[in-house]
Amino acid sequence: MQYRSLGRTGFHVSTVSVGCWAIGGSWGKINDEESLAALHRSLDLGVNFFDTADVYGDGHSERLIARLRKERSEPFYVATKVGRRLSPHVAAGYDAGNLTRFVERSLTNLRVEALDLLQLHCPPTDVYYQPETFGVLDELVRTGKLRHYGVSVERVEEGLKALEYPNVQSIQVIFNIFRQRPLELLFKEAARRKVGILARVPLASGLLTGKLTRQQNFEADDHRQFNRHGEAFDRGETFAGVDYKTALDAVDSLRGLVPGGTTMAQWALRWILMEAAVSCAIPGVRRAAQVEDNLAAAELGPIAPEVMKKVLELYDAKIKPLVHQYW
Repeated sequence: MQYRSLGRTGFHVSTVSVGCWAIGGSWGKINDEESLAALHRSLDLGVNFFDTADVYGDGHSERLIARLRKERSEPFYVATKVGRRLSPHVAAGYDAGNLTRFVERSLTNLRVEALDLLQLHCPPTDVYYQPETFGVLDELVRTGKLRHYGVSVERVEEGLKALEYPNVQSIQVIFNIFRQRPLELLFKEAARRKVGILARVPLASGLLTGKLTRQQNFEADDHRQFNRHGEAFDRGETFAGVDYKTALDAVDSLRGLVPGGTTMAQWALRWILMEAAVSCAIPGVRRAAQVEDNLAAAELGPIAPEVMKKVLELYDAKIKPLVHQYW
């Protein structure tokens, strides 16, 4: 396993870490024993950073991580997210009362006295123009409820605005072969200000594993079935916002670039890690075998410049017109 600094936090995190949305819900049926086996295997192989949220299974994901901590002795970092419990989900709801209540609930779920890293969970854009919201987070740090805080964003412009707040330590953003806009400015500015980058949806909801087919059936409670057009939340969270058939055609074009002995998932994760500004990628897992496959990406050598160029050419031709200016 390789490790990189997470901004100015002092955390050195595994470059391939674990996202815990899939063990909470919205990805079809889950099995807690399988989920825990995957989390344990992650620690076995050197993962020391887990990303979750208070709405993943209404706190179920957080509680599974608490159980993991009880069953293991080695230390690890946990980032969680709050804000999506608001109904309606509006900027005015990101106030001291609600944020404190959400933090207290996550502290209880995770069974800790302070959160390692709290992230605002894709709030409305107007939140980034509310300095009082970030003042609340500063106060939660001062009172010992948080060690650090950051943001999880939908749009590059939100990440750039968040960088204006001096105590923002991390930005979580969708970044993968199908979502390359953060490379243009956001990553450069984050690196300049020493802010960590967490790359989420790194495999485009499974598309970049190369295993999904045109005949794929998704369960009714899997967001890949019910949120393809943004029916439940931002459509960019599902298949990175790319039309399913178009994305599969692009995946077919990528197959020839993947070297022998390497899975497409490993190669797609290694592509992300070619960007030095990225602290870690956080692919979701539900089974130990997925963990083993993903984490092998950290040991791969660099991708050749001519291959990187071909990936960019494919993105420019097939994907960029569909996603680049939306997020």
